[in-house]
Amino acid sequence: MKMVNFTEFRNNASCLFSEVEKGQVLVVLRHGKPIAEVSPVSSAAGQALSWKRPGLRLSAKGAGLAIAILEERNREDVL
Repeated sequence: MKMVNFTEFRNNASCLFSEVEKGQVLVVLRHGKPIAEVSPVSSAAGQALSWKRPGLRLSAKGAGLAIAILEERNREDVL
């Protein structure tokens, strides 16, 4: 577990997030008091992160966007 003050976190966020990706846990301090804990995501069932999955594509002519979004959410709930 690594403790960093808020200013250091703000100025070095990219490097610090790289450390988190490698398994490091960060505790962010403000005025000497912990305000946040940043930890790696647990790989639950080996699912791909949502931002790494392919984007939503509308393939049916005339299908509404809202319906497609609801269907996508239902598929995510099943996983």
